[in-house]
Amino acid sequence: QVQLVESGGGLVQAGGSLRLSCAASGSTFSIKIMGWYRQAPGKQRELVAHIDSGGSTNYADSTKGRFTITRDGAKNTVYLQMNSLKPEDTAVYYCNTNGPRYGYWGQGTQVTVSS
Repeated sequence: QVQLVESGGGLVQAGGSLRLSCAASGSTFSIKIMGWYRQAPGKQRELVAHIDSGGSTNYADSTKGRFTITRDGAKNTVYLQMNSLKPEDTAVYYCNTNGPRYGYWGQGTQVTVSS
């Protein structure tokens, strides 16, 4: 099994920045993809960005150009740098490994962007 611990959420004004971190432990050898998803109240959970073990990234259209996902393989940690935040970015952000269907999830961290 893989355990994921997120940190870095909080309250920020529109236009501000936050950096989320997610540290993995346990059976980390099984991790191929690490990513971030988010869920706003009343909405479905959606992909924010993910990165594979080779460094290839994929972003949701709504976050391209504003968010950057990076990964430190030695530390089994994935980061999400979020710039130019908008109120519509407000959600609980979840770390995930190996996709939403069969992967593991963190407990989530709240990001709130005030207008």
